[in-house]
Amino acid sequence: MLIKSSLSEKKYKYSFSPGKSSVWMLLIVTTYLIGLYVLLILSGFSGNCVGCGKKGFCYFTEFSNHINLKLTTQPKKQKHLKYYLVRNAQGALTKGSVICWKGAEFRGRQSSSSTCSGTLFQLPESSGLSGSTSSEPLPAANPSAPAGTQQTAAAIDHIPSTAAFSSAVYNGKESPKQQLVKNNLSALTRPSVLGTLTNSGPPKKRHKGWSPESPSSTESWNLQLNPQAPNRIKNDGGSLSSLPHSALVGPASSPMVGSGEPVSVPDNLLKICKAKPVIFKGHGNFPYLCGNINDVIVSPLLYTCYRNSQSLSRAYEQYGASTIQPISEEMQLLLTVYYLVQLASDQVPLIEDLEQIFMRSWRESHLSEIRQYQQAIPQTFPQVPSQIAPVTSAQLPWLAGLAASSCNDSVHIIECSYSLAEGLSEMFKLLIEGKLIKTNYVVIICASRNRAIDSCIVITGKYQARVLSESMLTPSDYQKEVNYQLVTGKVETLGSFFSTLCPEGDIDLLLEKFYQENRGHISSSLSASVNKPTALNGTGTAACTSYEIERHQIRPFQLAVAQKLLSHICSIADSSTQNLDLGSFEKIDFLICVPPSEVTYQQTLFHLWHSGILLELGLEKEHLTKQRVEQYVMKLDAEAQLKFKVFLQNSMQNPHTLFVLIHDHAHWDLMSAMHTLYPQTELSTGLVDRLLNCREVKEAPNIVTLHVTSFPYALQTQHTHISPYNEIHWPSSYSNGVDLYHENKKYFGLSEFIESTLSGHSIPLLRYDSSFEAMVMALGKRFPRLHSAVIRTFVLIQHYSAAMMAVCGLSQMKNYTSVETLEITQNLINSSRQCPSGHGLMVVLRIPCTPLAAVAYERLYNVRERLALEDNFEIILGNPNSGITIGKHFVEQLKAWQKIEDVDWRPQTYLELEGLPCILIFSGMDPQGESLPRSLRYCDLRLINSSSLVRTTLEQELGLAAYFVNSEIHTEKAVVNDVLESDPEKLSSTDNEDEEVATEGSTSEKRSPMKRERSHSHDSASSSLSSKASITAFCSESSPPLIAAGDTAKSSQQVLSNSAEETTNNYERQKQKVDKGAQTTISKHLPPVTEQLDTKQNIKSAQISITSSSSSPFSSSSSSSAPTHNSFILQTSQCSMTKASKQPPIVFLPKLVYDIITSTDSNGLPKSSSLLPYHSVMWASSFRPLMSKMMTCTEQSLYYRQWTVPKPIHMDYNNRNEGRMDTFHPRRLLLSGPPQVCNKNKIGKTGAYLQFLSILSRMLIRLTEVDVYDEEEININIKEESDQYYCQPGDMWPDLETFKKMPFDYTIHDPKYEDASLICSKLQTINSEERSMSRRQEDMYTRRQTTRMRLSKYAAYNTYHHCEQCHQYMGFNPRYQLYESTLHAFAFSYSMLGEEIQLHFIIPKSKEHHFVFSQPGRQLESMRLPLVTDKSEDYIKSPTFTPTTGRHEHGLFNLYHAMDGASHLHVLVVKEYEMAIYKKYWPNHIMLVLPSIFNSAGVGAAHFLIKELSYHNLELERNRQEELGIKPQDIWPFIVISDDSCVMWNSVEVDCSGDRKSDYMWTERNVSLKQILQHIEATPNVTHYALIGMRKWSSKTNSAEIKEPFSCCHVHDFIMLNVDLTQNVQYNQNRFTCDDIDFNLRVHSAGLLICRFNHFSVMKKQIAVGGQRSFHIKSKVSDTPVSISPAQYICAPDSKHTFLAAPAQLLLEKYLQYHSHRFFPLSLKNYSHPVLSVDCYLNLGPQIAVCYVSSRPHSLNISSSGLTFSGLLLYLCDSFVVASFLKKFHFLKGATLCVICQDRNSLRQTVVRLELEDEWQFRLRDEFQTANAKEDRPLFFLTGRHI
Repeated sequence: MLIKSSLSEKKYKYSFSPGKSSVWMLLIVTTYLIGLYVLLILSGFSGNCVGCGKKGFCYFTEFSNHINLKLTTQPKKQKHLKYYLVRNAQGALTKGSVICWKGAEFRGRQSSSSTCSGTLFQLPESSGLSGSTSSEPLPAANPSAPAGTQQTAAAIDHIPSTAAFSSAVYNGKESPKQQLVKNNLSALTRPSVLGTLTNSGPPKKRHKGWSPESPSSTESWNLQLNPQAPNRIKNDGGSLSSLPHSALVGPASSPMVGSGEPVSVPDNLLKICKAKPVIFKGHGNFPYLCGNINDVIVSPLLYTCYRNSQSLSRAYEQYGASTIQPISEEMQLLLTVYYLVQLASDQVPLIEDLEQIFMRSWRESHLSEIRQYQQAIPQTFPQVPSQIAPVTSAQLPWLAGLAASSCNDSVHIIECSYSLAEGLSEMFKLLIEGKLIKTNYVVIICASRNRAIDSCIVITGKYQARVLSESMLTPSDYQKEVNYQLVTGKVETLGSFFSTLCPEGDIDLLLEKFYQENRGHISSSLSASVNKPTALNGTGTAACTSYEIERHQIRPFQLAVAQKLLSHICSIADSSTQNLDLGSFEKIDFLICVPPSEVTYQQTLFHLWHSGILLELGLEKEHLTKQRVEQYVMKLDAEAQLKFKVFLQNSMQNPHTLFVLIHDHAHWDLMSAMHTLYPQTELSTGLVDRLLNCREVKEAPNIVTLHVTSFPYALQTQHTHISPYNEIHWPSSYSNGVDLYHENKKYFGLSEFIESTLSGHSIPLLRYDSSFEAMVMALGKRFPRLHSAVIRTFVLIQHYSAAMMAVCGLSQMKNYTSVETLEITQNLINSSRQCPSGHGLMVVLRIPCTPLAAVAYERLYNVRERLALEDNFEIILGNPNSGITIGKHFVEQLKAWQKIEDVDWRPQTYLELEGLPCILIFSGMDPQGESLPRSLRYCDLRLINSSSLVRTTLEQELGLAAYFVNSEIHTEKAVVNDVLESDPEKLSSTDNEDEEVATEGSTSEKRSPMKRERSHSHDSASSSLSSKASITAFCSESSPPLIAAGDTAKSSQQVLSNSAEETTNNYERQKQKVDKGAQTTISKHLPPVTEQLDTKQNIKSAQISITSSSSSPFSSSSSSSAPTHNSFILQTSQCSMTKASKQPPIVFLPKLVYDIITSTDSNGLPKSSSLLPYHSVMWASSFRPLMSKMMTCTEQSLYYRQWTVPKPIHMDYNNRNEGRMDTFHPRRLLLSGPPQVCNKNKIGKTGAYLQFLSILSRMLIRLTEVDVYDEEEININIKEESDQYYCQPGDMWPDLETFKKMPFDYTIHDPKYEDASLICSKLQTINSEERSMSRRQEDMYTRRQTTRMRLSKYAAYNTYHHCEQCHQYMGFNPRYQLYESTLHAFAFSYSMLGEEIQLHFIIPKSKEHHFVFSQPGRQLESMRLPLVTDKSEDYIKSPTFTPTTGRHEHGLFNLYHAMDGASHLHVLVVKEYEMAIYKKYWPNHIMLVLPSIFNSAGVGAAHFLIKELSYHNLELERNRQEELGIKPQDIWPFIVISDDSCVMWNSVEVDCSGDRKSDYMWTERNVSLKQILQHIEATPNVTHYALIGMRKWSSKTNSAEIKEPFSCCHVHDFIMLNVDLTQNVQYNQNRFTCDDIDFNLRVHSAGLLICRFNHFSVMKKQIAVGGQRSFHIKSKVSDTPVSISPAQYICAPDSKHTFLAAPAQLLLEKYLQYHSHRFFPLSLKNYSHPVLSVDCYLNLGPQIAVCYVSSRPHSLNISSSGLTFSGLLLYLCDSFVVASFLKKFHFLKGATLCVICQDRNSLRQTVVRLELEDEWQFRLRDEFQTANAKEDRPLFFLTGRHI
């Protein structure tokens, strides 16, 4: 033996010979007396000899003398042994593991879990740990160590000691680092692993001041292979957190790499023990295994769990150095023992359970600290001592043994003193000797007082070891293993065993014998029974009415989901990130990606075809072919890349088409394109990553990706591409008991299936088969080398075969099947006989492994043929890679039922098999979205891989049975009081075809109060009716009395032996063999005393019933059935498919899965919810909270986003950007909803996303369309008809001289003024009578007519429009920051207001070139104006002003496209209080901010200030440019005043090429505003026109209206104003309505020209917000909204009338509009005698006509001679109105006068000045005011009558 000193370079050789010690094997326990409390104590040696028991050796020489160890060279006294001495499996004394001297390594392990010995097992890439350990290692404990040293040292720990230290023997001069370099080569020849370079001895003798915490060159290093990778060790362990997980550890044959002395695995271990022990490495060092290592499996799973649980939660890291310590290693191990002790014999440990135990223990032990952390941030947080005393190493073995003492040897504790090697050797010895037969778990603990513990746990239970070892296979390895066993013939022993079970001989021989004996009889009877209904159906004499094809319709919740999807799309488009410009898309295209399942592919094509979406989107024409539909569905197989390439090319070639990429069943393939679990031959693996995550899809601005799945968990990780804001979850149908969608179908999913197993439900829909499980377990022990999937499949095939034989008359075979399989088979075979049309049931037999599915299909097909059942039901092999193949006979049946006449038709989807009696063998590792028909009755999942379950796998398997049932059936949960709640095995083994779900009972049953608990076993005869097939095939002639098991059966089940338990199971089978008569009589008349009978009697009667023979298998059942106590009535003629479609399917599960599904955690959630969500993700930390039962789908998503990370094999693994949140793809959405596979009419997600495409298309069309006003001009009949035309239809511009001759048309023709007063002239007097007759009052209040118009490329847009061309125009730079802008004051004086007007301009930096600033102080001087003579194709000369209020979002201020990109000056005129919001939405627009005094003013004030500012600016520009030599008249005098709702502009093109001048043709097309303005600006002598406008567009425009290209009339909405000519004509700044009419009349009376271009028209968009609607008239006293009628807008002066909070001018205008007849009673409908209105136009309502006259000298007025007026309106008269002017006009007797002034004093002065009292009579009561308070400056009225 070699012993080396770590304190000196000298080496000493020792010779060993047994001397004083009587025991050869010496286990040396050494401790180095260094600790936190003995810092000043000199180091020393303390040891004891376990051979003789002598203790207290202080020096090594003493001990060497004691054991007769001769030293060839004399060492110093305090030198220590390096290795333990241990005995190997053969009993030989060998060198043990390295003695872990108490030094830096021990302290490091105690202080931080990250310095533990690294994982000693290198996983393949499939494991998740592999990727983390190889690329994301732990940080080195010694960061100063060179990288090369770390890499080399990482492998030292697992090198055999004979090799690792051989150089130390021969070369005593090398330093430890040199030894590492020397050993680098040998280290790299072994697998790369994480390791710990342990200290080879105690530290050197201390000198003064040395502290145990000081660094030492011999301290332990945690070393990694890849030092460049970041620290990700927390996530590394998370990948191993689900114990039954296929990708947790490496190949089953790979042993854990260890350190120290190897432990030999005995030969024939598997043969002797009937199982491969699974060893889980725990704490500390793990020894090497050598010998027969293929018979053991070593896993790092538990070690990873321990290590993760040592990391404190991130929730407490924010508080700095925490005083809260992680759970200790001793406590971890003790809690593990407690957990293993409480597991039942048929349970398998789950790592999630253990993690939650650790979490709860840690929280409870630090509850006070955690609470203080939660209350406040503990800056100076005092350490609170833990209330629980820590477990010490010395106490641990004793406490563990005490815990295990109560479990009847299920857990065995082995305590060893020196190393785990000793304990493992003892464990192997006990296994070989057969002493651990009853033991499921062996816990090996190596603990001493002063050293860290080493531990491991060995799974020796045959069932547990098998499940755990199989869970370590990857999906690929699982299939390979099964295929290997099938190919090599290893399963033949299993078949031979089955053949020996039947006492009558081989089953095949029985089948052949039966076939020969009964061939003629059975074939004739079966053909008659099967073919007769079909014939009857063909002739029409009898037919089943239950088979009906529902028409396609959209369900309410589908529409709700589609609308939510649309809302999210709009949110993306409306966000400031500019990631989606919906306004730029004209149409929708899409591609649906589905898994490579032929059935799913055909099913999607079927849904797409019948939805009509292709025709609706305009993608296809009427005559749709299947080949065209296939272009829109892509199967993710080898041919997918070509179709996807075409899709990408289309997206690039059609930038104005929005492409929606729908990834259906999105959880199916999430493999990274760089990593794969599967063989390279499977090209489809990783295809989703290669296609959907390619750069072209990510960067395409017109592709939106929608992931659709029922199981979104794997797409909700820390690295997901999908923003949580882009998730759409299926809505709940009920909220607080209210039905939200009034849906007549109720979803029946996982939670409802689980609920059916609870107390109060008559029939559990989830069950397991105890007989089947017992046989599988027994065979698993008998054939340990066979995979359990093989065993389970062969057992189930045997059961189905035996059941079919039993139903066909071989009654002895019923003992070789289970009650559950028998029930399925008999109901399947007899289902078609109960329907006149031959409809039957579907049974889904789920066999994930394809080779096993093929074996099952072949066997069952053969048995069916031998039993002559080939025409009774079909057996279908459902392979994902192939279509459906069924017999010709059944094809004809389906065609007859579905009324299909196509000769070549074959079913291509499972939905088309509705009503077909069949067994569907559903193969494939995972379902791929195949939908099942309503005739599905049984879903047999007994063969799913129960050892490798994660949440997604589990839920998608159960999703096969998800169902929609009629809500009227299941709205109540009626309770049947005949089911025993406490017996899960009985719950799993009952139900017959004719049992109805409890809620389908009679009305009386629902009304009657039911007990919540179950008083009888639910599979007793009293529970419900047995099926007819059950009766005919299995009823004994004399049924034994029915005994309810009650609590006696419950208690007895727990204490009976295995044989008694088997008998009890037989008794359960017997209960279903009772005939119908016995049920109906005994259930009502069962004496109470029978409930007290002993259980033995039950068992005895059961045995009697089992041995009794059944009646003829094909005897007809009784046609009369008496009702039972629960009112269930058996209808013999009822179609089985009808009954099946009214209730969810019955699901059979493996026992392990059933336990996981039905058990709940501490929060009340099913335990399946806490499983790892998906194979390719891992938990981020063990310190995670449990999911809450009340979590919504959104909260679950956030939970997984926080606590899961993808493994390297996941396609999202590389989607991370440290510290940033921009890893989400902006155009990617996730739709998740429950699995809804039993939906023939697209009740689920498929219909929802197809509906989404429909409404998205409609919305895009709606976005490219606007509602524009479409009204024909009013008062056309009043217009003078003249044969004289001043211009030709084809004239481009008006001739000035000719235009001057054109009379002005006073009549208002704009339809928006339909409720305005007519303006009369002498020429119109006669025609106005006719107008009064045709005008209808109800027309005035009807909604204005609009039409929907497609936006052209020259439209104006609101703020929701985002396109690439507009980005700079709108003011968003690439970084999405707002442009800088500056505020400038601009003041000018105006005499009429009597004060200086100060305006403010907000000018963006990009628009400053339009203005002139003073050089020293950059004060705003003027706005640049062009010259009249300037001509440019890319420049608009006229500045555009747009007054606006309340339309910051909806105002059409984006004129970029309307101007066709031309340079222009656009100014928004806003009120001061709206400045900030407008600046936010339009950051790159110039804004003119009105003074605050105009905050409550109307549009007249804005027009007034625009005009006055523009004229003042014109003067400034003339002065500035005059200095440059430019004449004042050469400065451009026009401005454009545009409404904020002008959306498009049109131009009429006239073709005058006809033979006569009067012949012409015209067309109207949309043109740019640039074209129109440049055309008008180019008008000859344009500066001679004061106002230029255009028509209001109308679809009803006729040729007569445009025959005259120019009109002299009113112009509205969009005008060009000559501010120079109109210098002395002002807008009325007080006006709210009709200010443009008032201004037009002023301009015309001033002798100025108003020209309307009739060939141009403007479209106005209907905008429902802002504008005049922003003015609300309400009471000034109360803020509560009260309806105030216009009659209340005025009141008598000094009255107590309620004052209103509204401008006085607005109240005046609104009152006159609705109640002016009170002032002018003679004028009502008296159009021949209008009201004379002086210098103003006020709207007096449509029933009163007005005549406008101007008092200005030299003004143009109509000739009033011959006109008699019915009233006089004087509104704020100025000095131009004099008494002599008024005396020119004539009034009717009794005509009324209304004088309006700003105050009462002005009112009296006006009456005196105008001498009104001479002709008018006034009364005091005729004085009024607007309903304003005094401070609001009301207007005053005075009315009088003409004398």
